[in-house]
Amino acid sequence: MRANKVKQVRRERRKNGVRAKLRRTASLPRLSVSRSSKHIAAQIIDDCTGRTLCTATSTAKALAGEFAGKTKTQRAGVVGGEIARRALAAGVEAVVFDRGSTRFHGRVKALAEAARAGGLKF
Repeated sequence: MRANKVKQVRRERRKNGVRAKLRRTASLPRLSVSRSSKHIAAQIIDDCTGRTLCTATSTAKALAGEFAGKTKTQRAGVVGGEIARRALAAGVEAVVFDRGSTRFHGRVKALAEAARAGGLKF
């Protein structure tokens, strides 16, 4: 039980450190990424108004055809491209990247690179 609590506290500390850096650029919306062992989700949040502008996730039924036969990293790339497309449709061109408590490699990096390739600037 204690080990889980320590792990949770460390994760919160990392997340708060990342968010503290992002608050300095509060004029831009935040591209927040959440990752589980199977899925990945991204949402663009306007912290000034407290609204989610757009979202994309690997559990979306609309993208199920694109996910067939792909690895988790490739699926993250598809989600990154989709969030970029939806953000540009919502009028958002530049964001700050919020990785939360996860490292910037693997699926998180694939999502970020696909979002950049899709036209988002961060």
